[in-house]
Amino acid sequence: MELELTRSVKTNKSTIGELTVNGVFECFILEDKDRGLRKDMPISELIVMKIKTRTAIPTGRYEIVVSFSDKFQKMLPLLLDVPAFAGIRIHPGNTDANTEGCLLPGKTKSPDMIGSSRVAFTALFDKIKAALQREKIFITVK
Repeated sequence: MELELTRSVKTNKSTIGELTVNGVFECFILEDKDRGLRKDMPISELIVMKIKTRTAIPTGRYEIVVSFSDKFQKMLPLLLDVPAFAGIRIHPGNTDANTEGCLLPGKTKSPDMIGSSRVAFTALFDKIKAALQREKIFITVK
């Protein structure tokens, strides 16, 4: 399964993009501020540009697995091998204060905020769990 996140609305606090699943719009995604990081940058440069818990992950392609989150105490999607970041998950939340680098799905959007996050997360997570039974899942962030 291929997910694609296209970042479109950028403010001083957050980034909102549109997520597609196999080319079909699924939901909006809220992230921290996009500081222009790219997966192909040298790790030293990524570390210098990153502001901990306030920076969107680098653009690039990542595999997604589902694993147990110690922080949330439940199974959640996890992006693998995100340079200069650890524990980047997809989970519900509404503002940049809830992200810490993670991807927050929502059905509605407004400046620095998304709505109906639990509804959007549940629908997306159900698709991810079903797809993992038969194939790998990747997300491209651009």
